[in-house]
Amino acid sequence: MSNKNKDSGQTSKKNLPAATLGSAIFFILIGILLWGGFNWSLELTNTEAFCISCHEMRDNVYMEYRDSAHFSNPTGVRATCPDCHVPRDWIHKIKRKIQASHELIYHFLGYIDSREKFTEKRFELAQHVWQVMQETDSRECRNCHSETAMDTAKQRAVAVEQHALAKIQNKTCIDCHKGIAHKLPEKFLEAEHERFEAEKTPCYRCHEEMARPPADENWD
Repeated sequence: MSNKNKDSGQTSKKNLPAATLGSAIFFILIGILLWGGFNWSLELTNTEAFCISCHEMRDNVYMEYRDSAHFSNPTGVRATCPDCHVPRDWIHKIKRKIQASHELIYHFLGYIDSREKFTEKRFELAQHVWQVMQETDSRECRNCHSETAMDTAKQRAVAVEQHALAKIQNKTCIDCHKGIAHKLPEKFLEAEHERFEAEKTPCYRCHEEMARPPADENWD
């Protein structure tokens, strides 16, 4: 073998580490850009502005939410759409995003593209949300609300009673607070009134404006 060939082989071996390092840096940079772009897109879809970018949400549930305590209250703390409907931890957030992608199909099919369609499907849609929150033990509610942080001395008497009862019965937040940010479906209200009447539940437990009966009064 000539000296020329030997020199060429040695030069290639010397350049190999540099080429490998250059390739590694290139792929690392590409990975960072892709990961950054993915997270940017993920956070972009995790904003209230994105949630109400379709008229189904903007013209229906969002308008109701604006009249709720989650939108405006004395303390100025606002819970937006993602706070209540999107998990904070990464794994559950990705799972929810994948599930939400299916909703695009119904959007393009015009499943609830009018107020009439939305009202007709409202109870069914609400049941899906309630079921998810029951399965997660109202996980998103507990991101802001903590039982250990509750000052029961500042709660109404009926709230103290209901929270204590819920704990005994192993109920979760959504079991009692279904109408906290959106109007309740008429079908649900009708069914609940029938149930409360059968159970002889006092009206004041749900209707704050109704007087609480004296302790010695038989409330039927």
